[in-house]
Amino acid sequence: MKNTLKILALMIQIPILLCTHFSTVWATDALKVMVSIVPQKYFVEKIGGDRVAVSVMVLPGANPATYEPRPRQMVALIQSEMYFAMGVPFEEIWLEKFADVNPNMRIVHTEDGIEKIPMMNWFHHEEKGAFCEAEGHSHHGTEDPHIWLSPSLVQIQSRNIFEAFLHVDPGNRDQYMANYNAFVKELGDLDRRIRDIFKGKGEGAAFMVYHPSWGYFARPYGLEQIPIEIEGKEPKGRQLQHLIEMSSKERVNAIFVQPQFSSKSANTIAKAVGCQIIIADPLAENWHENLLAVAQKFRAALSVYSPATQTESPQSQE
Repeated sequence: MKNTLKILALMIQIPILLCTHFSTVWATDALKVMVSIVPQKYFVEKIGGDRVAVSVMVLPGANPATYEPRPRQMVALIQSEMYFAMGVPFEEIWLEKFADVNPNMRIVHTEDGIEKIPMMNWFHHEEKGAFCEAEGHSHHGTEDPHIWLSPSLVQIQSRNIFEAFLHVDPGNRDQYMANYNAFVKELGDLDRRIRDIFKGKGEGAAFMVYHPSWGYFARPYGLEQIPIEIEGKEPKGRQLQHLIEMSSKERVNAIFVQPQFSSKSANTIAKAVGCQIIIADPLAENWHENLLAVAQKFRAALSVYSPATQTESPQSQE
């Protein structure tokens, strides 16, 4: 009911905003496109080049799980020719509404062709002795939407973006093709640079995060993320105590948090074991440089974790 009222309020405001802002939202003859999150802007501009003008729905610093569009963004949406979806949670509520607002807008699902893994919590990880995602046990959690954090998965997304541009603007095929090929090469080079960063770290090297954003990033490089958050909630009671004990035993020297989420539990654990809190933003705008910077941060903080050496974890929250 609450979401319905907010949607209705936006619908009422849009005609008023259109009268005053229609000519100023887009000041270009390029294809007007909108993306869900900031890193997508990087991908779309890499392939679209000067043929596209990109607007981002989830503003910097906002949480894609709970985002609600602003009235002026809905105005931009009405004028958009394409919308590049990612599969982030806010789209579950809003994507259908976007299509209703602008039925002529082509919605492109850049996640098409990607097999998503479940978002794991630490206790599920521990009871299996390894990430269940590797075995396809999706019953343990909701699907992980963070597919933009893996260069190899971005290659799939970039192909979807490229093909969408060819459909909408076939007259500029050569330009899109050249841009796409250059971006695929960039992604391959980036993957090799990240592999070099983690060279020498064996299978099972782990880093601790608050929110499990980095599963797709970790897997190709033989890494594991240890998430603090439990199915979208702060750990409580014995679960928090267990994380503190495990962090101390494994000599965890850093906990990675992202600015879009609360880090209360991360701060509690860090204080208890005497480790650092480090920002690792999965939604940074300069996607390429950010991934390299985060890889360097993870490399500096890696501790080798062996699930088989751990005792059974408490399952109930107190």
